[in-house]
Amino acid sequence: MEPLLETHPEAGEVLRVGGGTRLEGTVRVQGAKNSVLKLMSAALLAQGTTTITNVPNILDVKIMSELLRRLGCDVVYDVEAGTVVITVPERPHHRADYDLVRRMRASICVLGPLLSRCGEADVAMPGGDNIGSRGLDLHIDGLQRMGAHVVNEHGYLIATSDQLHGADVWLDFPSVGATETLVMAAVLADGKTTIDNAAREPEIVDICTMLVSMGASIDGIGTSALTIEGVDALHPVEHRTVPDRIVAGTWAVAAAITRGSITIADANPDHLHIALDKLISAGASVRSTGDGFTVSMDSRPKAVDIVTLPFPGFPTDLQPQFIALNAIADGAALVTENLFEARFRFVRELARLGADVRTDGHHALIRGREGLSGAPVEATDIRAGAGLVLAGLVAEGTTEVYGVGHIDRGYAGLVDDLRRLGARVERSATTAM
Repeated sequence: MEPLLETHPEAGEVLRVGGGTRLEGTVRVQGAKNSVLKLMSAALLAQGTTTITNVPNILDVKIMSELLRRLGCDVVYDVEAGTVVITVPERPHHRADYDLVRRMRASICVLGPLLSRCGEADVAMPGGDNIGSRGLDLHIDGLQRMGAHVVNEHGYLIATSDQLHGADVWLDFPSVGATETLVMAAVLADGKTTIDNAAREPEIVDICTMLVSMGASIDGIGTSALTIEGVDALHPVEHRTVPDRIVAGTWAVAAAITRGSITIADANPDHLHIALDKLISAGASVRSTGDGFTVSMDSRPKAVDIVTLPFPGFPTDLQPQFIALNAIADGAALVTENLFEARFRFVRELARLGADVRTDGHHALIRGREGLSGAPVEATDIRAGAGLVLAGLVAEGTTEVYGVGHIDRGYAGLVDDLRRLGARVERSATTAM
């Protein structure tokens, strides 16, 4: 069952990664972090017991479980079975406290369901990864169009409404978070809501699919134009979380950067079309399997340019991993980051391993080198941590990656999976490998 939620689980821990080992074997992908947390929030929309399966064993699920408990739900998180069972009362509490919300930005996704079910929601301004400003203006503007009164007081976003009503909403940017908030608010609103320029990520499709199975009326799923007809009530369901495309993409890069061969099971290659195409351009072989795909590389990768964009474009959450790949590639590559301005903080740590990376605004120029050298580095966010681990796999000597708690928020059983693939890695509080 679920272990106790610790206040600082990453304190004093480090990943020590030995370089120079070719990774080979099969790894299974967990349910998507960026989906399961929103699915758990969506359970608030229906009184009764909802079961979510294919749940990853990551810290953020533990935090969201505790948040839902404080909102009055009974939550059973079975780590071994990979399930979360959420029993929602007739009227949940409406206040999401700062001490939990500050640790995980996805906590904001309770805003829409609480407002829709309770007519009020007090949600602390969220925290999470420090990768740039991610304002809530689109959330607020959309809710106001639907009849909500929203203010920011004493560090809390406070929203109230006697009855949300349908509205026409145009998003200036296809924000995943805003799309999720507005869809979950609209499913119980009075009348029809349209969301234009909506996000199209597989995680959005996943939450819409679950909502429809709960009794919601949503048209245009998977497109940039969503139409939601509000219904009187939803009912609880059992739903399987979509595979984590970012974890799958990380393993794909791990195969290429170590000149290895990894079969990635329980993954959908259609969710990674551009990323896999970039690996093919780098010289990798990508082959579909029955329930996933295999990535193989037998030579030094070629440098590949990257431009991050909302789905179906190249995902920003794979940008650090591809910078690590380019750091040891043949040639030079230009990486353009269009979503999060602070994502390039990662390259300062990568430079400690000997990478040649120069940044200018939202561009990074990487000149590939034949080798890197191990050094102590700090993970500043989930994907930066993954990128540094990948770089450590090909760096001479030992790379010590601190900030393990960030990695825990997105990757379940990373050390065990790496070892099964042949890596020399350990998680420890000591100084020796």
